Amino acid sequence: MDFPAEPFRIKVVEPLKKTNRAEREALILRAGLNVFNLPADGIYVDLLTDSGTSAMSDNQWAGLMLGDESYAGSRNYQNFENSIKELFGFKHIIPTHQGRSAEHLLFSILLDQKKIVPNNIHFDTTRANVLHQGAKPVDLVIDEGLDPNHSHLFKGNMDLEKLEDLITSAGPDRIPVVMMTVTNNSGGGQPVSMENIRQVSEITRRHNIRFFLDACRFAENCYFIKEREEGYGSKSIREIAKELFSYADGCTMSAKKDGLVNIGGFLAMNDASLAGDVSNLLILVEGFPTYGGLAGRDLEAIARGLEEVVDEDYLAFRIGQVRYLADLLKKAGVPLLQPTGGHAVYLNAREFLPHIPQSQFPAQALTVALYRHAGIRAVEVGSLMFGEKDKDTGEERYPELEMVRLAIPRRVYTSMHMKYVAESIVHLYQERKSIKGLRLIYEAPILRHFTAKLEDID
Repeated sequence: MDFPAEPFRIKVVEPLKKTNRAEREALILRAGLNVFNLPADGIYVDLLTDSGTSAMSDNQWAGLMLGDESYAGSRNYQNFENSIKELFGFKHIIPTHQGRSAEHLLFSILLDQKKIVPNNIHFDTTRANVLHQGAKPVDLVIDEGLDPNHSHLFKGNMDLEKLEDLITSAGPDRIPVVMMTVTNNSGGGQPVSMENIRQVSEITRRHNIRFFLDACRFAENCYFIKEREEGYGSKSIREIAKELFSYADGCTMSAKKDGLVNIGGFLAMNDASLAGDVSNLLILVEGFPTYGGLAGRDLEAIARGLEEVVDEDYLAFRIGQVRYLADLLKKAGVPLLQPTGGHAVYLNAREFLPHIPQSQFPAQALTVALYRHAGIRAVEVGSLMFGEKDKDTGEERYPELEMVRLAIPRRVYTSMHMKYVAESIVHLYQERKSIKGLRLIYEAPILRHFTAKLEDID
C-alpha cells in the first residue's frame, strides 16, 4: 500500500467549493497577495495551518453536550485538570483560550527589557510576545537544523554549546526561562530528541533557570522519539510523554494542535508562586482560573482530545499522511526540507524559485502562485514572516530558511486530497520560471505577515 489508510470512518461531510482561475485571481488581488486575507470559501484545500483546524471525534462531540457552564468550579475543568496532570505531570494547570495567550501570561510575569529568552527556534507569536515585553529572543537550534537538505533525524535539537555560551556571557540572572518548541515548527516541524531535552534540563537546573516546553505538538514529537531514538521503540507514547515532561518545569500549550480541538490552551507548571502570579493576571485578562476564557464544553473536548492524541494508530496515520505527500513531491524532484516533519511538508522556496532573491519574498511568491494555480492555501515561513530591519543600520535581515509550509489539518483531508496537492505543486514546479517576485506596499510593526499587503514585481 503506497498511502496510509485512515484509522477512522467519516460521519459528517462539509462541501468544498471549487473556483476557477479568474475567480482566484480576483480574490488574491483583493487580498493584497496575502493568503491570510482570503475568504475561506474561496479555498479548495486549506493548508494554511494545523492550528484549530482539526476534526473532532464523535467522543469529543459527545463531550460538548456535557458542558458545565458554571462560572467557577465546573466539572469539565476537573476532567481537564485531571487529564493534563496525569499525562503531563505538572502540579498547576491554568486554562487559556489559546497558546499565544499562555505565552503572553507567562512572559508578562517573567520578562522585562533586560531579559533574554533562548529557544531552539521561536515561532512567530512566541517571538512577538517576547519582544512585546522588551526582552530579546535568541534562537539556538543546531546548525543542521538550518540546512534544508541535511538528513539529521532530530533537527529540532538545541545547540548545547551555544546555550552554555549564552548563559556564561549574559549571566543566568538575565535568563528567566529557556524555552524549547516540540516539534520545532519554524525549523520544519522537526523533532527534538529525548537526550537533547534531558541535557538542556541538566544545564538549566545547574544554573537555576526555568525550563519550559512549547508543547503544542508534543505527541508528534513523542512518536518520532519512539520511531528514531534508541531505547524507546518498545515504549508507549504516553510513557514517552511522561518522561519528556518530567525534565521541564512547565509548558505552554495550544490545544488547537495536539489537543485535537478548535479552540483552547493552557499553562502548566510546578512553581506555586509563579502559578499564583499568572492566575492573578489571568483573572484580569482571560477569566476565572477554572475556565480561563473557555466554555466548559471546550474544556471537556480538550480533556478527551488529549486522551485520543496519544493513540499510536492515530499518530501512525497522522505522520504517515504527511510523509505520503512528501514522497509524492520528492519523486517529482520538488525541493523540500528534509527529512519530513510531523505536521507539515515544507517546500524549499530558495531552490524552488532560485531566480527570486529574498528581498522579493520568494516563499510568499510561491504561496500566492499555488493559490492562483490550484486554490490551495499554504503559508510562507521565510523573509516575510521573519525578516526584520536592523535597528541601527535599517538594513533588512533575512532568515536562514525560506520555506512554504503545507500544514495538514488533523483528521480532515483524505489521501486523495494529498494527491491533488502533490500534482498541483509538481505542475507549478514545471512552470516555476514564470513566477514573479513581490514587493511590500503595507506592513504592520509586528507580525507583519498576518496583515501585509504586496504586489507583483513586473
